[in-house]
Amino acid sequence: MTNPRDQHPVPPAADPSFTPPSIGRRFGALLIDWILCLLLSRIFADPVRDGWAPVLVLILEYGFFIGPFAQTPGMYITRIRCVHWLDGGRIGVLRGLLRGLLLALVVPALVMDTHRRGLHDRAAHSVITPA
Repeated sequence: MTNPRDQHPVPPAADPSFTPPSIGRRFGALLIDWILCLLLSRIFADPVRDGWAPVLVLILEYGFFIGPFAQTPGMYITRIRCVHWLDGGRIGVLRGLLRGLLLALVVPALVMDTHRRGLHDRAAHSVITPA
């Protein structure tokens, strides 16, 4: 995703050769993050009895990690990242929280376009790219 003339990153929206990572890598990252959320939520709640606890941790994880770092721990392991669709930069904490909240609803993630951007990605103006 670089322009050979000036070596500046080309944003995903402007790159005709942009190829999103596979669904398997995205699902693997989500699975790793979900397991971490289940483990962390055990600190303050019983994830079996209090189903809201791991979901809350997932939303906060997305805001904390994706906003400033562009990757959750699961994304780091599967070598993908979440960047701004138009400029390729970080999406920020608020958009990370929005993305996590919509992802927690599950349905937005199932409705994808040709770049594998779910409704949660489009609402947060984000896209998943290879790291």
